[in-house]
Amino acid sequence: MLSGSVEESSESRQPLVQPASSSAVGPRVGMEQPAISKRANSGNTNMNRTITRTSFSLQRAKTSLLTPAKSIGPAPSFLQSMKSIIMASWLNLLLVCIPVSWALNFAMKDQHTLVFVFSFLAIIPLAKLLAFATDELSIRVGQTLAGLLNATLGNAVELIVAIIALVQCKLHIVQSSLIGSILSNLLLVLGMCFFAGGLRFQEQGFGAVATQLNSSLLTLSVIAVLLPAAFHMNVTTSTDSDEGQDILKVSHGVALVLLFIYASYLFFQLYSHATLYTDDGVQPSTPYPKRKPEEANVENETGVDLERNKEVEDEEIPQMSVSTTIALLIIVTVLVAVTAEWLVDSIDGLTSSGAISEEFVGIILLPIVGNAAEHVTAVTVSVKDKLTLSLGVAVGSSIQIALFVIPFIITLGWILGKPLTLLFDPYESITLFLAGMHVIYDKGN
Repeated sequence: MLSGSVEESSESRQPLVQPASSSAVGPRVGMEQPAISKRANSGNTNMNRTITRTSFSLQRAKTSLLTPAKSIGPAPSFLQSMKSIIMASWLNLLLVCIPVSWALNFAMKDQHTLVFVFSFLAIIPLAKLLAFATDELSIRVGQTLAGLLNATLGNAVELIVAIIALVQCKLHIVQSSLIGSILSNLLLVLGMCFFAGGLRFQEQGFGAVATQLNSSLLTLSVIAVLLPAAFHMNVTTSTDSDEGQDILKVSHGVALVLLFIYASYLFFQLYSHATLYTDDGVQPSTPYPKRKPEEANVENETGVDLERNKEVEDEEIPQMSVSTTIALLIIVTVLVAVTAEWLVDSIDGLTSSGAISEEFVGIILLPIVGNAAEHVTAVTVSVKDKLTLSLGVAVGSSIQIALFVIPFIITLGWILGKPLTLLFDPYESITLFLAGMHVIYDKGN
């Protein structure tokens, strides 16, 4: 019975019991051999895919960092570069205030008002030249590195002024100037963009996706910056010193979290989801109806010219050579640092008379120094029907200050042993919250 069952099973399928012979082992080994080859081929294929993906990622990173988005025209000569620097903006007329402010600081140091005024006027064209050099350097690198340069150097003036005031332990000036920079971008710069664009267009279209993302980040930034104020209002301790130490610890923790969020924001905007920040899908703007036929003809001719010049826009024409651009960045940064030091030194003498307060200097005057160049740029592109870019300049600058400049200054103060916190003045905190919510509401409608 047992042998019969074995024979029956061998006829229908493989035997249930195999004898220990080489003939029985041979077919089984031969049957498993193709499976081993298949697994080996599969492993090689996965390895090749991994290598291909790695090389693709490295190539993509290299392209986004070093390869320009558009072809670069011939580099200008040194004389042409110098001419471009001189003719960069009408704000260069204020460059004569640089030697005047320096001379006043050394010869008439007790004249604090004069030193402050001329130092104030001298930094405005320097900020414009810094932005000009940054743009020139950005066209020669990839989009990711260009965005990183603009994000880093876009608020260089505010950062330099804040660092100098922090070193001199003028903590209230530091807080007021940073809050004032955010308010200036959200209210003054953005409002002027809407006003200037509204003079030419009934309705202006803008990128809804990028605007919604910026609104979300703005909400997160404002709430995070105001967290220590909420902690101060709801937590009571036995002594003021204990409460101050607790707020300082909370500020340090929030600063580190904000820096991490800023790094993630840069990766999202410049690398992983850069296509979301393009102008694709923007609704066309609606201009005012033309009253004179001549104006319509001029408009049509301009449109024809723009269509003919599309090929020209695919090539970037540099206005300065690379060496001149780098030299300009270094020189302007040094001039801004020295002039900003004279500016900060004169604040105490300016406010000691009582004619002007530190809050007014920090919230109103100092932000104008750093935002003047951005103000002009944002309004100019808004008139040219590039409202998405205007929103990116105004709101993006506010996000950079809230997510990078403020936490960086808090962390630097932590390293230097300065008790700088995120506990702002109650009026400043309420104003910042209302301004942020107002801008988000307006952009949503």
